[in-house]
Amino acid sequence: MRHPLSSLPRLVGLALILALWPGGASAENDSTSPASGGAPGTSDAPQAAPEVARVPVASEGLVGGLPPLVPREGLRPRPSFEVLPVVASVVPGLLFHGLGPLTAGDTRTAGRLFALEGTGLGLLLGAGVPIALTGASRRVIGPLYGVALAGVSLFSVSAMANIYSAVSPAFTPGVAAPRLPPLELEWGYQHVHDPNFDYRHFLALGATARLSSAKLEAAVRLSPNEGNTRVRLGGAYRLIGEPEQARGSADGTALDLEGGVLYHRYPTEGFLLTGGEVGLRGRYAMARLSPRLEGSFAEVSVGLAFQGYSFFGPASEDALHQQLLFTFGYGVYLGRAGPLRGEALLYYDHRKDDYPGGVKAGAGVPGYFGLRGRVLLSERWGVSAEVQAGAAYVARLSAVYAIGGEP
Repeated sequence: MRHPLSSLPRLVGLALILALWPGGASAENDSTSPASGGAPGTSDAPQAAPEVARVPVASEGLVGGLPPLVPREGLRPRPSFEVLPVVASVVPGLLFHGLGPLTAGDTRTAGRLFALEGTGLGLLLGAGVPIALTGASRRVIGPLYGVALAGVSLFSVSAMANIYSAVSPAFTPGVAAPRLPPLELEWGYQHVHDPNFDYRHFLALGATARLSSAKLEAAVRLSPNEGNTRVRLGGAYRLIGEPEQARGSADGTALDLEGGVLYHRYPTEGFLLTGGEVGLRGRYAMARLSPRLEGSFAEVSVGLAFQGYSFFGPASEDALHQQLLFTFGYGVYLGRAGPLRGEALLYYDHRKDDYPGGVKAGAGVPGYFGLRGRVLLSERWGVSAEVQAGAAYVARLSAVYAIGGEP
């Protein structure tokens, strides 16, 4: 019988394009300035954001660099903060995305967020109906599940953008760091609360190396008492956008090809998990969708993992399987200049083999939700933190030490 996920490799690129699709046309529209001498229309007035112009950048990666959005001389003031749009962005804005900017009078941003929400709902409905009609047949569930997740990601991103557009006038937005250190080391503590396992306390170690368009990462989680050990080695190659080590004035929009290998040993439970994974990860600066969303970004990744479980002892029935990898999130940049550089991301991860596991739900098994942040507080030192909630709860706090580079 054909495996339900056998056709997913063909859909990896498609799902990522669907998840980030609405931004392409919007970027072109935003690059067009109003006619000189004319009064701005109703939909243009509330933006009150600096006009932007495209400038050429050095080509990077396999495909080349993206033209960043940079302010022209003579910045116009940002829109003023109002309480009513914030309230409307939550109730009933969580159902009708775009009500936040619409209440503030920004009809252009509102229309784009409504279109983003509608696209997400359309993908979700287009995949959900065949799944229901076929009884979640193994012949179609894999590809349709990927399309459904793409719809959920668009719906979620539009909801977060709706709230951000309403509250963003209250503060000065951050920007993508012009450069990040070529080498970062992390060490800290991770706590896992899982009723199904005995492990609780972990030593968390990590390293990130940035080499032009390539990036190498390593992460180790070790429980000294139980011996539970998880090691992941991965890398990424930048296909589109400027490398993190030399972004310059770029806004962080990028597309990466990712890969990695995983080793997870459960000595008390008597089994071992190993595997490899490959996928695409895209980040989109939301200022390209609307000036009101300056300082925020959306991130989507899609891929496949090929894994095997090996059980200890003479009687071993090894199991091989594939897992659909899909994450999406909404984040903000922290800091504008100097050594303060960082970001925070609220995200959903569809994988089930990490410490949080999958959320226990009535229909299917979703992944887990998380919030992570990382910031360099000085030229050398910083902090990284993360919380995750699924079938288990995970919290981590780490110190970051940067080697090389300039603030």
